[in-house]
Amino acid sequence: MAKRTRSSAQPTKPLVKAPVRIGPLDAPAIVGELRRMHEEAEDPLVERMPADEELFGALLYAEKQAHALQARPLDVRKAAALKRVQLWEFLREQAEVHQSRAVDDARNAGAQWAQLAPALAVVAPSAAYNKAKRLKAIELTDETPQARPVRRTPEAVLRAERRLILEQAAERRAQAAAQRRHQLLVPVADRLLNQRDGLGLDEDAEYWFEEIEAVLPNCRTPLQMVSLHRYLQAAVRALNKVEQRTARPVPLTEEARLALSAAAEFLSEEQGDEAGSLTVGR
Repeated sequence: MAKRTRSSAQPTKPLVKAPVRIGPLDAPAIVGELRRMHEEAEDPLVERMPADEELFGALLYAEKQAHALQARPLDVRKAAALKRVQLWEFLREQAEVHQSRAVDDARNAGAQWAQLAPALAVVAPSAAYNKAKRLKAIELTDETPQARPVRRTPEAVLRAERRLILEQAAERRAQAAAQRRHQLLVPVADRLLNQRDGLGLDEDAEYWFEEIEAVLPNCRTPLQMVSLHRYLQAAVRALNKVEQRTARPVPLTEEARLALSAAAEFLSEEQGDEAGSLTVGR
């Protein structure tokens, strides 16, 4: 009977299971535990053990001096060896991340894939490219709700990188739009506040105008901008209710009508249909 062959997964298909990784780890603390084990074993060279933050050197020392723990109970020796295994795995994971960043820096500095090939221990530029993309997969996630790491294939990494570029571009556009809105918000609110006497305010609208007056002179930070926006929105909404209740236009002067229309239009452009009903003074 012919043996069934397993179909290979699509290069960009999301991972069914996320790869198991050590992840964040307090490596210096574990090195400190290894140091304590060697001290309790009266390792004669323990003073030469590198500092807790010098992970690679400390691991080399613990490997070289593993015989110093021979007199200790078996469970102690096993625990020390397991800590070394864990720390080497952590170091390997970290090395991949930092190597990927080094490759990015080399490419940004103009290095060709042919120049990177020997540094990545491969023989061809295409192999260097593929290895670099596999390294990059560590820092990327896919589009699944669980945001799993992407497959370690060039195709999956390219797809994730393109998605990330689009997301970053959208975020920059959103920030730029927010900045433009903030630049318009202050003059719109200031213009409306200056026309307070030309508006038929009730107690509710008067309250929100007082809030605008309080925050407007020092409105610089994002939080202050958010507050000013909320107060302007509430003031226009209150004036809209006055107009609906009295069946008379709220503005008493042409200047006040234009200022109120500008504020309502500003809010309507920001909030679309939700603010489309803010038609006071038109």
